[in-house]
This record gives sequence, C-alpha cells and structure tokens, in this order.
Amino acid sequence: MQAAPTAPAPRPRAVPTGTEARGFALYVGVDEAKALEDGTTLHRIVEALRKVVAEIAPSAETYAAVALAPEGVGGRDVEVVRLALQDKAALAKHRGEPVETERDDADRHPAGVIVDISRKRVLLDGEAAGLTFKEFELLQYLVLREGRTIDRHELISGLWGTGDDDIPNERTIDVHVRRLRAKLGSYQDIVRTVRGVGYRFDRHADVSIRQATTPSPDVV
Repeated sequence: MQAAPTAPAPRPRAVPTGTEARGFALYVGVDEAKALEDGTTLHRIVEALRKVVAEIAPSAETYAAVALAPEGVGGRDVEVVRLALQDKAALAKHRGEPVETERDDADRHPAGVIVDISRKRVLLDGEAAGLTFKEFELLQYLVLREGRTIDRHELISGLWGTGDDDIPNERTIDVHVRRLRAKLGSYQDIVRTVRGVGYRFDRHADVSIRQATTPSPDVV
C-alpha cells in the first residue's frame, strides 16, 4: 500500500512569499528587581526558556543576550529591551522616523494605495507616504479590523502603553487621525470618520493590502 503524501508544513504567519522563517526573537521585559520580587532571577528565566525549547524542538539552537540600559531610564521594560538590542521597528518609533523602506520593481503601482503590513510602509501611486511609526500603527490597527468602526478609547488603549509619555485623550486622538489622513492625500477617505463613534477603514478598488498570511486580530 502506497503511503499518503506528506502535507506541506503550513507557512508561519506574516512571512512574505520568497522568504523563509529561520527562527524568532522573543523580547522579555523584566529587570532584576522585578524578577526578584517574582522569586526568580534573569538567569533562571533564561535557563527555563532554554529547557522548554530543548523539550519542544531538540534541534533548535538558542542564544541569549541581556539588554543593558542606563539606570533610571523610563519607559516600558520590553520597549527598553527592544531599543537596547537594536530592534529596527523600536528604533524607528523612538526616533520618530518614517517606517518606509526602499521600493523595488514590484512596488511600481501605476495608481492607488499599497498598505504593506509585512514591511510596514504605505505607497501612494508608487511613492512612499512618509508615515511615522505611530501613524503607520494607527492605520494598520484600522486596516486589520477592516469594516469595523473603532472607537477612540480602543485606539488609545490598543496603540499607547501605560508607560508612554504622549498618551492622547479621546479628543486629541482626532489630531493623530487628521495627521494620518493628511499624509494619505487624495486617498484620505480610506480612513472614514463615523460621527459620534470613531473611525473605520474602508477598502476601495484602488487599495491593495499586503499582509502575507496575517489574519484580522478580531478573527478567532
């Protein structure tokens, strides 16, 4: 009897076509004092994680790097770790820089909007929109919940952590949305205002979303 063909392994989420996943980085935000309060140490946490990996995937290789930061530096622990370890997205957010990257031939779209979630950029008629990290996050939050109206409170809680210095209120969130829409130019109506409720992303025929295999966070 001939054995049934083995089904191909499913592609990991958010891995663009033409690339392959070779591993992952897990950022753990906890300082030595908090670890001690929890009855452990950073070393014990690292060793426990390595043990779990070895049990689940014996062929996996691991490498641990401790993130060092100046004493008393503010911010959420996990964000400090990402900055200390030179995470590109965290560095762009910290500097307030645009998150766009270089174009390639596949990006030369004759007209319309490309929201590239996998590479964190927006192209308008083939040109980079020049969004800041937070502006892209705001658009991405709406795009991933396409067709659902998101109220201001949810946008704030979903995009700003308790340690952020510039947390907006429900009135100033409108300013952030206006800045985003201004950069979208003639395509600004893809971010629609629902009076008295919040905001919604409406996809038009000239809008292309690239998100690899990442599903909507609202789909269970």
